[in-house]
Amino acid sequence: MIADPYPSPHDPAAREGRLGVGVISAGRVGAVLGAALRSAGHQVVGVHAVSEASRTRAEALLDGVPMLEVPEIFRRSELVLLAVPDDVLAEVVSGAAEAGCIQPGQLIIHTSGRFGTEVLQAAQQQGAIPLAIHPAMTFTGLSMDIQRLSACSFAVTAAAPVLPIAQALVVEMGREPVVVAEADRGVYHAALAHASNHLNTVAGQSAELLQSIGIEQADRVLAPLMQASLDNALASGAGALTGPVARGDVGTVAHHVRVLSEAESAGQLPADLRAAYTAMARATAQRAVERGLISEATAAELLDVLSP
Repeated sequence: MIADPYPSPHDPAAREGRLGVGVISAGRVGAVLGAALRSAGHQVVGVHAVSEASRTRAEALLDGVPMLEVPEIFRRSELVLLAVPDDVLAEVVSGAAEAGCIQPGQLIIHTSGRFGTEVLQAAQQQGAIPLAIHPAMTFTGLSMDIQRLSACSFAVTAAAPVLPIAQALVVEMGREPVVVAEADRGVYHAALAHASNHLNTVAGQSAELLQSIGIEQADRVLAPLMQASLDNALASGAGALTGPVARGDVGTVAHHVRVLSEAESAGQLPADLRAAYTAMARATAQRAVERGLISEATAAELLDVLSP
């Protein structure tokens, strides 16, 4: 494995077990994880940043780290952190392999939730050690993300002989590794996207509804309710299911659908809001009947009023 060409006895990399880390690229995830690895005692030897935003982010979170081109980062690094978009990950890896940048024994880690280690096959064929490490968190790219990392889990995927390396890196960053099999990465990522991205959509739509009737500070109304609902759902699972659908209040649900349809027809609300409400209410009705909260007959009535 490649050591830093100018080690100092005072540098973290000079201590046993410390690695020279290269970050490609300095997006919201890459810069934060690079900073977390440096806080764990590793030395970030270079970062690749193209846009002005990523260069600014690198300067803020990885101060003193040289900004380098991709081949030079591979040359200097023992651990290469690939924090590039999912759709270009395979291309970046194959391009580096074809250019002869990858060295035997290098740790090649990507941060994509979607992929396991098969996407790094081109690097493995060059003798690299492929690892997939994905933090289950949304990122802002600001320094506060480093503190927020302490509250999130990391999905790790790797071949059994090298899985402890991925787990150890996560533990060094102060978090718990959760092992996800290669074949399960898609389901894992869909679960996280559903929980995080769709929560954002629901919150935004609910705020828009309140604002449409003159409640300007919708966040103050929604925050306590949504936080309590989230806490209850995570603590109690299906036992926390509540609201008019779970109670079988068909008339209330029908009224919701009617007022949303009228507001949509009047151009007061976008069409996606009513569609999202009815889709989620149908899913809730199905879950409620499966758990014995409402009868089959009541569920049928709910699904009737919720039909597209």
